[in-house]
Amino acid sequence: MNVSEEAEEILEILWIAYEETNSAHLRLSQLRTMPELPVLRELIDAGVLTHAHGDDFVTLTEHGMHEARDAIRRHRLSERLLTDILSVKKDLIHETACQFEHHLHRGVDTNICTLLGHPQVCPHGKPIPPGRCCEEGREMVARAIAPLASLKPGEHGEVVYLHTTDPRRAQMLVTMGVAPGTEITLLSGYPSYLFQIGEGQFAVDRQVAMEIHVRLER
Repeated sequence: MNVSEEAEEILEILWIAYEETNSAHLRLSQLRTMPELPVLRELIDAGVLTHAHGDDFVTLTEHGMHEARDAIRRHRLSERLLTDILSVKKDLIHETACQFEHHLHRGVDTNICTLLGHPQVCPHGKPIPPGRCCEEGREMVARAIAPLASLKPGEHGEVVYLHTTDPRRAQMLVTMGVAPGTEITLLSGYPSYLFQIGEGQFAVDRQVAMEIHVRLER
């Protein structure tokens, strides 16, 4: 679908509203940015929205759900790329991603997703909708970031993020010194993953090792 950058940004806002309400029927006045009429008309003409004249509600069509999901996926992958690979400062991530995502042609986002090791969340902890590459496990380019569990003994790199919803595990890892920016080396793998940080050596199970994401040093 070929729409303006403003229209894509509205699609992202609509997807965020959908995440919060689990409904494709959305009240315009509740959106954090009220779409201007020309942009609203552009989305209606593109077949992604329906809207009755004078009504405060819009509804994402089936096609619109797909397009909105893709738009937010490109945005959050852009944020992940800017954070993990380009080391853009956190206060600039959102604005820079808004500019960068519009240049991601279809297929490029798949390569970026594979490059990053199919991340599940953006730097703000919001879910990144999976693409076909995630579901099929295709490797189109060599990965730069991977879970600790997928490293080979002797491989090392820098911790870029922890993906865990368990605060106790997160606290345990922080206590071990596992934090973004920390150098980490895998010493041995399955069934117990032994790794080294500084002078300390620690062992975790596979589930925890899958939650530690590392930028590999080649």
